[in-house]
Amino acid sequence: MGEYLLEMNHITKVFPGVKALDDVTLKVRPGTVHALMGENGAGKSTLMKCLFGIYHEDGGEIILDGKKENINSSKQALDLGVSMIHQELHPIRFRPVMENIWLGRFPMKGIAVDKKAMIQMTKDLFQEVGLDVDPEVLAGELSASTLQLVEIARAVSYNSKIIIMDEPTSSLTDNETEHLFKIINKLRAEGRSIIYISHKMEEILRIADEVTIMRDGQYVGTWPASELTTDLIINRMVGRDMTNRFPPKNYTPSDEVVLQVENLCSPLSKSFQNVSFELHKGEILGIGGLVGAQRTELVEALFGLREIQSGLVTKDGGRFVAKSARDAKRNGLALLTEERRATGIFGILSVLDNTVIASQKNYASHGVLHQKQRVDAAQDSCRKLNVKTPSLEALMQNLSGGNQQKVLIARWLLTQPDILILDEPTRGIDVGAKYEIYTIMHDLIAQGKSIIMISSEMPELLGMADRVMVMCEGRVSGFLERDQFDQVEVMRLATQFAS
Repeated sequence: MGEYLLEMNHITKVFPGVKALDDVTLKVRPGTVHALMGENGAGKSTLMKCLFGIYHEDGGEIILDGKKENINSSKQALDLGVSMIHQELHPIRFRPVMENIWLGRFPMKGIAVDKKAMIQMTKDLFQEVGLDVDPEVLAGELSASTLQLVEIARAVSYNSKIIIMDEPTSSLTDNETEHLFKIINKLRAEGRSIIYISHKMEEILRIADEVTIMRDGQYVGTWPASELTTDLIINRMVGRDMTNRFPPKNYTPSDEVVLQVENLCSPLSKSFQNVSFELHKGEILGIGGLVGAQRTELVEALFGLREIQSGLVTKDGGRFVAKSARDAKRNGLALLTEERRATGIFGILSVLDNTVIASQKNYASHGVLHQKQRVDAAQDSCRKLNVKTPSLEALMQNLSGGNQQKVLIARWLLTQPDILILDEPTRGIDVGAKYEIYTIMHDLIAQGKSIIMISSEMPELLGMADRVMVMCEGRVSGFLERDQFDQVEVMRLATQFAS
């Protein structure tokens, strides 16, 4: 083996209307964690899909273990010792965990599957990575974070020389992230290499040996992680200095109350209980808390997606109860959900369809859709929000995460809401796209709209909110005005009732 376990030289990949990769180079040393960074749309995932055989490069070469390879399928990549943990998890939910792991390579006894051997193999694998899961439990019964760890175990099971991890901690808690890092350190010590894609700067600086940065489908450079800082990475990712992570505030919230919630209770005892708050016109109310604080459950109940047992909701001075999402939409509410891939985008539909789908009735008469009106509305919305797409006919699933999120915001703005509920609005989005979404939020406030924003990112919560409500285990543990913002105080409130 030479100095590099993997060399990807001068890789080019073209899709209709866009050059996704333009002369990109990646060189990975054995036994290292090599971070791959860049804004959404920089080409990171496309490059990795070329390595894993999902796409075939249009130019360049891939050298693995000193030998030039022509990788045409994922099976071939796995046979060559390359495995990949995808950003979007697609388990077979109605089958046991062990079948998800060994799919396509079940242990056999004659012509029958050796179930006993599969259970033992799975137990041995889970023991190796420190995962406590019943091999026979259905995949659909596991949480997103546990499924992520199972997916990591599956990648390890191939005994790969190179493991690609695409946003592996996006749905993990802090403790689970620590567990993942232990697994990574173990794999590195065994001489395996990890290609690690993440937007989380602190993680990269902690776990990576080297960092390669891409921008707009091109190679920017590779540096030892020890020579980098968060500011340097951001500067090289976006090609501009982003010392100001948040746009300046040029507005003052009104005293007018547009939404009042009093003693709202869920019928589920372990969900939100006795929640009360006010939302003012022209205000961003941040909701902070840890995993399990029931923040998402609360806003979904306000939007008519969950049952409310008791309590009073008043909007613009009148009593308001949303029995469905249609009710909420009709009354001027919009909800950008936490998991855009699962409950937001329609991946196989066009950008046009995704943009206008919530306001479709505005472009129809006598049962006939007016295509020109739909196109005009979508074009205008996508232009205002600076959505980067080859065309409105492009499939939604082919857009970067940041552009998908902007399309979802455009979708809801076409319903003309006065209250927007944004649940983790920048999750899985790079710093450049985050700033654009923050600017959009400020523009909406300037138009007199009000925003409820759930965020698990402390800098975002304190950088964007005018006021913060902190929740812990379904209850409101406190409010902080802007001049009281303090990370330590937020964490104290977030753990106030923790058992």
